[in-house]
Amino acid sequence: MLSLIPLFVLLVIFASVVVPCIKVLQEYERAVIFRLGRFVGVRGPGLIILVPALERMVRVNLRTLVMDVPSQDTITKDNISIKVNAVIYFRVVVPEKSVLEVDDAYYATSQIAQTTLRSIIGQFDLDDLLSHRDKINMELQTVIDKQTDPWGVKIGSVEMKHIDLPQEMQRAMAKQAEAERDRRAKVINADGEYQAATKLAEASNIMENNPITLQLRYLQTLSDISSKEGSTTIIPIPLDIFQTITSKATGK
Repeated sequence: MLSLIPLFVLLVIFASVVVPCIKVLQEYERAVIFRLGRFVGVRGPGLIILVPALERMVRVNLRTLVMDVPSQDTITKDNISIKVNAVIYFRVVVPEKSVLEVDDAYYATSQIAQTTLRSIIGQFDLDDLLSHRDKINMELQTVIDKQTDPWGVKIGSVEMKHIDLPQEMQRAMAKQAEAERDRRAKVINADGEYQAATKLAEASNIMENNPITLQLRYLQTLSDISSKEGSTTIIPIPLDIFQTITSKATGK
């Protein structure tokens, strides 16, 4: 019985020392290993064993992460004060850099995104911000990715979510949009009038050069009028018809 006690103590010591040094990493995780404070490599995924009392690890997530950039107060190139927020998709591609080159890669990326957002927005007019979002998103991604590259962080994409305009600017834009709609309606109406007048002019020229077409049109109009029931129709007869009948009667 006494001999079992030292064995039990050894098992407890072994479990307390060795078991914490056995780590299991998921497929999307990597372990940055330090031995006596010096970087010695990256391990994982799967089962890894650390040398007790000599090695420690920093777990790094390699999945794409989504980060909201808080709304930023900024001024556009045409001196309009707005608030813009965005979302960033990024991931760690070099685990050791994300640990060795920066204290907190996620926090640092967030701060870089905020300052870059204010800086880039200030280079564009408001109209460009509203109509060329894809271009601005691409530029944001390029600038932020260049700054986070030394940290082993890759920026997948940057998307502006919402642009908050002052109330007076919203009213001015609404009036501008209404005026633009009225202008387009007038242009369309004028274009329709022009096309109708052009067609009428062409028709009058054809009738002028071919008098018989005018008579055919007259007969077609009479047919349309006579098809309506319950109405009295007075039909004017052109003098040309009387002249034709008179000339045949007199033989002239």
